[in-house]
Order: sequence, then structure tokens, then C-alpha cells
Amino acid sequence: MMSPNSRVWIYTCNRAMTQQETEYSHGQLTDFCHQWTAHNQALKASVEIRANQIVILTVDESLAGASGCSIDKSVRFLENLGQTLSVDFFERMRFGWLDDTGQLQVADKLQFLELLEQGTIHADTLVADTLVQTKQKLDEQWLIPYGKSWVKRVV
Repeated sequence: MMSPNSRVWIYTCNRAMTQQETEYSHGQLTDFCHQWTAHNQALKASVEIRANQIVILTVDESLAGASGCSIDKSVRFLENLGQTLSVDFFERMRFGWLDDTGQLQVADKLQFLELLEQGTIHADTLVADTLVQTKQKLDEQWLIPYGKSWVKRVV
């Protein structure tokens, strides 16, 4: 169980991965988390992939804190994994939201704007807050109304 104060990093992929790519990525990232260290101390880390497109890395810093070098290791790992799969895990202009069926959807900025104009997405639509920095915030405020989100400022 990860502490509510655990640090969270969220990466949005430039496209939805296939189920096979998602399973491969999850396995590779899980192996990375088990070997991830900071200053020769093992980090208690986990990974989650949502909607085949959003990667969430979590580190419980109550045992050992993530350092700049350890964070760089995770970035390099994701860059290499992305090259292997021909995907970009560092796409910042993709936005997630819950559709009418409660499923998480992801679209690029242009698609998102079109959905706004069509009224499919509106002020009360729940969007993913990919800027949360702790597990507690992820658990409690991962989905927030579009009208109150940072997404509204950039779209």
C-alpha cells in the first residue's frame, strides 16, 4: 500500500496503445519500478496504466525519496520504451475525460476543442487532472469538472 503522500508522475501517450503494447509496457515498467533506486536505496514504486494511454508512476518517499537522478532514470526509461513501441509518453496536449458511459477517453487538443464546440464536453464534464503530484490528490481529485480545471486555461 502506497502512502497518501507518495509522489506521482503522470505521462500521457500520444496515442492509445494496443492491449498487447499496454501489457508489455506495464510489465517493463513494473520491472523498472522493482529496480528503481535513488542514491543506491531502493524506491518503493508502482505503475498504473489507464485507458491504454496514461502512465502513472508512484513513489512512496516515506522509505527513500526520489532524487533528480532517479527521476531522470525514469524519464530515460520511458523515452527508451517509447522508442521501442513508436509512441511518445511525453505528449502534454492530450486530455482525458469521462464520457457519458463513465469510460475514460483521451483526445488531442484539436479533437478536444471539437468536442467542446459540439457540446459533448462542457463545464461539468469530468476531466483528468494530470498535474496532481501526490497519491492522495490522484485518489481524491483525479477527475475534476472541466470548468474548474487547468485544461480549460490551455484549450
